[in-house]
Amino acid sequence: MSPQKKLTPLIPVKITGTGSYLPEKILTNDDLAQFLETSDEWIRTRTGIRTRHILSPEEIPAKMGIEAGQRALAQGRRSPKDVDLLLVATNVPEEPIPGTAPHIALGLGLGKGAFADVTAGCAGFLYALAMAATMIHAGMAKRALVIGTEALSRFVNWQDRATCVLFGDGAGAVLMEAKKGKAGILGVALRGDATKLGLLRIEAGGVRLPASMETVQAGKHFLEMEGKGLFRAAVGMMAEATRAAAAQAGLTLEEIDWVVPHQANLRIIEALVKRLRIPEEKVVVNIERVANTSTASIPIALDELVRAGKVEPGQILALTAFGAGACYGTVILRW
Repeated sequence: MSPQKKLTPLIPVKITGTGSYLPEKILTNDDLAQFLETSDEWIRTRTGIRTRHILSPEEIPAKMGIEAGQRALAQGRRSPKDVDLLLVATNVPEEPIPGTAPHIALGLGLGKGAFADVTAGCAGFLYALAMAATMIHAGMAKRALVIGTEALSRFVNWQDRATCVLFGDGAGAVLMEAKKGKAGILGVALRGDATKLGLLRIEAGGVRLPASMETVQAGKHFLEMEGKGLFRAAVGMMAEATRAAAAQAGLTLEEIDWVVPHQANLRIIEALVKRLRIPEEKVVVNIERVANTSTASIPIALDELVRAGKVEPGQILALTAFGAGACYGTVILRW
């Protein structure tokens, strides 16, 4: 272990439990080829995706966050009554008002603890993670549950192969609490570039352009994206934020044991790894099976890594993401 890894954490708050949930229904590339002008090869070579999990029409989206939260609590050996803060990261809420967090809080039986939605594109989970850790460190909460959950399958145009092949549904969660010792958050770099807000958006449905017959007929409620612009921006954003967070932590990139990137596109992940010169074996990738689950992608990948027994105490993890807004960032922590 290098001398730098002995540094006192910036925020001495530890992840004590992880959990995730994926809907049972699986949609393969061959399934998509039944009603789209596409193929398994076309999708795989451009995105790295083979399958994605999709909510059935009768399923309530909040169920995913509730299930993921319950699994994180079980792993952390805590009950809902032990949690006094819930932050839920999502792009499209359960309802415009009151959002998603109260639905998940009710389903988990959290009682009267604080809860709120966090919207920062696909980077929302990292924003919520940093916010929860800071609140715990400041004495504003004892234990926090941070959940990323997304059901974008309900907001993509299933006739647009440029977008609908990319996304899957799912949720991931982490339980956080103050702990003495070396574990904790070592570096945080949260960023935003509002000049790129048009790269990924759902134009209608808000107060700027309320829902109407005209907006529905014009397809303004579907997710729209500028693929080439997103690719160029995403790689640079995540690379810059990762270097900044590592510098704040007093670490070199070589000292990072695991990189858990937002699972947006395999090409983006490969380009990021190449730019940062990080060995591929240190990078967690599950996009082939679950596609882009947006705010849920990092906590799902992290949960899979933890449950596979691959994360050891003292190891350094870099969580990095970019998303709509454009919001992006990296959180580096010691396990």
